[in-house]
Amino acid sequence: MSEENKGGSGFSWFLAGLGIGALVGVLYAPKSGRETREDIVTGAREGSEYLRQRSREAVDQVNDYVDRGKVQVNEYVDRGRDYVDRGRAQWDDFVNQGRQFVETQKEKVTAAVDAGKEAYVNTTTTGGGSVTE
Repeated sequence: MSEENKGGSGFSWFLAGLGIGALVGVLYAPKSGRETREDIVTGAREGSEYLRQRSREAVDQVNDYVDRGKVQVNEYVDRGRDYVDRGRAQWDDFVNQGRQFVETQKEKVTAAVDAGKEAYVNTTTTGGGSVTE
């Protein structure tokens, strides 16, 4: 029977300790339940406001990055246009030089052909002598 009493008295001591702990917790609690709940709600509100503020800052920062990116892309596009314009100008210069060269050569060939015709006409009409004689 002494073992049954030990089991019952152990449980009794547990309940007594639980009650004493709860009493000490209530006596030494820094705030009442209402104040604790209000603190929790206030903390949650502050946390949500902090998140909203950080979200706004993040959006502003992303917009800043987007704006910088647009400026940089526009600079690259402008540079590309400049390179294309320079390339076109160089190409036009090369084409014009080629045309001038062809025109010059055409004039030289025309002059040479005309001189050849004139020389032929001069040799055949003046009686410059026959090769078969």
